[in-house]
Amino acid sequence: MWSPPAEARLREKERAENFPVALKVLPRRLRGHLVAVYDVVRWIDDLGDEAAGDRTALLTAFAADLATVWDGGEPRSAVLRRLVPTVAECRLDRQPFDDLVQANLRDQTVTSYRTYQDLLGYCALSAAPVGQMVLAIFDARSAENNLLSDRVCTALQLLEHWQDVAEDRAAGRVYLPQEDLDTYAVTHADLDQPRGTPEFRRLIQFQTERAVRLLESGAPLVGRLHGWARLAVGGYVAGGFAAARSIQAAGWDVLAGTPKTRRTDVVRQLFRQLRSAA
Repeated sequence: MWSPPAEARLREKERAENFPVALKVLPRRLRGHLVAVYDVVRWIDDLGDEAAGDRTALLTAFAADLATVWDGGEPRSAVLRRLVPTVAECRLDRQPFDDLVQANLRDQTVTSYRTYQDLLGYCALSAAPVGQMVLAIFDARSAENNLLSDRVCTALQLLEHWQDVAEDRAAGRVYLPQEDLDTYAVTHADLDQPRGTPEFRRLIQFQTERAVRLLESGAPLVGRLHGWARLAVGGYVAGGFAAARSIQAAGWDVLAGTPKTRRTDVVRQLFRQLRSAA
């Protein structure tokens, strides 16, 4: 039987993220809402990535428990019970959470993507919903904000994939689009090597720079927000730029070791975002 992550493990994973999930300077109420959402998102991802046994069945059972948050029942899962007041106070929609479950269900059967557009379709389920939750917490949803948030969250997801190529490969998944592997003459066997070939490094440089351009196109969201929302979302954008910097600093060779995002780079990028938004 799979044992879900304990509170200490959840906090450890939160600290390992490229971006600050809930900046400590935020009011306690907002931090509580952000952490409540993060824990559910992390829980769903761990069910899809780490659970022993039938992950599809576990995800399906969690989805049923998740539904009780909106149906007025009593969730069995502790992380969902902590989510209930956040959903009520922030009027969170159920669909983004369901989309995350669907993304992880897809991970059980889809192990690679033919095109970049196919990968973006996956990110629409695995990444964009998180931004929609965050905007709801700050009561900052609008058509334009949602669009920019989708770009930011997709870029963050892509950058994480490019940091974790070796880890994903070990788990039997390849998120690098096949069309790009072909263009750069990189094979799946190349992903099993202890170091990246020159062709592989050029491919990662291309993917990283493309993700940065997407992040830049969504970064104006920071300037459209105000108060605590600007600070929090600025932190997420900053984490993306810092993650890209870590990949570049590794010489684009993410097979030799997962590039780690430096907190000093995140802080530097955050000040840059806030200056740009002022």
